[in-house]
Amino acid sequence: MSYSNSLPPTPERSDLSGTVRDLIGYAATRFAGAGLHFGHGTDNAYDEAAFIVFHALDLRNNSSDSVLNRTIAEGKIHAALDLIDERIEQRLPAAYLTGKAWFAGHDFYIDRRVLVPRSPLAELIGGRFQPWVGNQKIEHILEIGTGSGCIGLAIAMEFPGVQVIATDISRDALDVATINRMHYGLDEQVTFHCADIYPDFECRFDLIITNPPYVPNQQYAALPPEYLWEPRIALAAGEDGCAYLERILREAITHLNAGGLLVVEVGPIRDEVERRFPRAPFIWVELEHGGEGVFVIRKEDLQEFS
Repeated sequence: MSYSNSLPPTPERSDLSGTVRDLIGYAATRFAGAGLHFGHGTDNAYDEAAFIVFHALDLRNNSSDSVLNRTIAEGKIHAALDLIDERIEQRLPAAYLTGKAWFAGHDFYIDRRVLVPRSPLAELIGGRFQPWVGNQKIEHILEIGTGSGCIGLAIAMEFPGVQVIATDISRDALDVATINRMHYGLDEQVTFHCADIYPDFECRFDLIITNPPYVPNQQYAALPPEYLWEPRIALAAGEDGCAYLERILREAITHLNAGGLLVVEVGPIRDEVERRFPRAPFIWVELEHGGEGVFVIRKEDLQEFS
């Protein structure tokens, strides 16, 4: 959702005429002036403002531009203004204010027990992991570090006949994931397990996908305030960001079927990953919709880690 090209100059709070357009414009100018950080579903002040205002007014995110001229009841305006103030004063990500985030075309319940969904893995899910999967039959998928469940559940909706197992070390996170699984009626297709990376029972998969913690400790300490509301355990990953990656790589070979695929997001630490594992034949994905640091590697190329 982006309305930035249709917004006029912003009025002062006391001059708001009561239209959706004015309210979004007012919020966007305040957000920009407050120096907020945008990286939890939006990348600019206007889209962040639209997301919050639409939520406060119970408007659909796919509404047409004509909704911008709609007059708002006074009570609704004040509810939106309260959210706008809280976004600025608390530096809370918009997803925590609204309890909602979009990922891979689906909306998910979100609270502070989990990361706000923003992974570029959504692009690969929408493309059904082509061309890497090819004609290989996919029946069993593992997602490591599921958090809100958004990745595993989005995969299940993209591959209706596939069985998905998703793990997380946080029981609180799995409680959120369960809410989202119930919302989409995927109880029979998606199973959640509390586990430290891999399930504690014997199983093999055609595809393993993960967005593990990968923020080096020094970089974590310098993150904008918005990120510090998120669970540290889901972000910080040791001195070089590879604290979890090495084990994921080492044990993947025993959890993949022949020809199976491991898909990993490591964000901006690609150079460090290549330095740590110079012989690994990672295939780095060229992402069309933003993001960085996603690689694919097959089981047969994981021998050096076994």
